[in-house]
Order: sequence, then structure tokens, then C-alpha cells
Amino acid sequence: MRAVALVRAGKPVTTAANELGVSAAAIHKWVSQDQIDRGERLGVTTPESIELAKAKKRIRQLETEIEILKAAAKFLGEDRPHPKGFTR
Repeated sequence: MRAVALVRAGKPVTTAANELGVSAAAIHKWVSQDQIDRGERLGVTTPESIELAKAKKRIRQLETEIEILKAAAKFLGEDRPHPKGFTR
């Protein structure tokens, strides 16, 4: 990203922000994330963050599917115990 490259080259964050028309806070955030991604600072890297977001989304999908299956089982009466001798 150009903003991060400018700051890494020694340009002050406020100057880079003014030149690029973005907030200094945004550039600070990008520089911080770049340092994490480069291993210069502790934190969650961008690839890890993306993977975590995908995993959380998949978990939500699976939880929704489970709730749908539970509702269907209840609707169809499959949540009740079967009578003695039932061989299904």
C-alpha cells in the first residue's frame, strides 16, 4: 500500500495523510498492521485474521443449520421417544 510505503520511507504520517487524502488514524492503523504482518510487532496477521473471519462465518452457518434441523425434527415429531418395540 502506498501510504505504508511512504511512512516506511520516512515521511511523517500527517504529511502522507494530507497527500493521499486519508486520515492519519487510518495510516497509523495500516502501518501497525504492516508491522504485525512483517513480524516486527505481536498481533494477528492479515492472513490469520481472514482465516478467523471465514471460520467464524462457517460456524454461524453450521449453527443455523443445526437450529433448522432441530426445528424440523420437532415439527416432524422425531424429538419424542419411540414407542416400545418400534423398529425404525
